[in-house]
Amino acid sequence: MLWKMVGRWALVAIAVPVAAAGARRLSQTIETRRGPSRSTTLLRKGADGLQSFFGRSKRRRWGR
Repeated sequence: MLWKMVGRWALVAIAVPVAAAGARRLSQTIETRRGPSRSTTLLRKGADGLQSFFGRSKRRRWGR
């Protein structure tokens, strides 16, 4: 039971932010090659949603 709690904590504390950062990086890479599209916007919004859902503050964007 203890190992299950540790595994769950590791998933939330480590894997989710890494996945969000990876999705954001993928979105930026695709946008630099092909320009903005619906899929890159959805990737970025999904990464922001993951971070806000798991207790992280939303990334601030200058000018908004």
